[in-house]
Amino acid sequence: MKAIFLDKDGTLVEDLPYNVEPRRMRLASGAGPALRLLARLDFRFFVVSNQSGVAEGRFAEGALHAVNDRLADLLFRENLTLDGFYYCPHHPRGTVAPYAIECQCRKPMPGLLLRAAAEHGIDLRASWMIGDILHDVEAGNRAGCRTVLLDNGNETEWRLGPRRVPTRMAPDLYAAAVLIASHHEQ
Repeated sequence: MKAIFLDKDGTLVEDLPYNVEPRRMRLASGAGPALRLLARLDFRFFVVSNQSGVAEGRFAEGALHAVNDRLADLLFRENLTLDGFYYCPHHPRGTVAPYAIECQCRKPMPGLLLRAAAEHGIDLRASWMIGDILHDVEAGNRAGCRTVLLDNGNETEWRLGPRRVPTRMAPDLYAAAVLIASHHEQ
């Protein structure tokens, strides 16, 4: 199985920091057509998201169940299936003791992608990670995926390094899908 791993905020859905209110979640512009194009190429869809708001005490981990349900519903309305929602509730500078830790699941580490791959039999070399910051790119590269950076203004640090170079760059999710589709056809 091959997968498209999607960052949540600023990639799949409009960027509203620390939002866990399902009614405020909207697909990013062009996300439905983009994912339908990739679904025709037999890609499966997995959201991989840092959710440090749990570690910072902004919301309880249980609030992410409604986020998962809303993401699945948004894709269902586009005749698509969300195959998995993986999140990291940790942050080393968090204020909620059980979550204030260093971990392997917080992007740029690849833990979320590796866990999804193990649980779903995903071929990481045939898969892509799409995100709007270089932490997403690094996580995908560390996992062995190809990567697309959405150059939509959300990356502000631009700390480059060997694992932080994307396979491709695109202005939005639809352009990323077209790039992946053309790469797939080659």
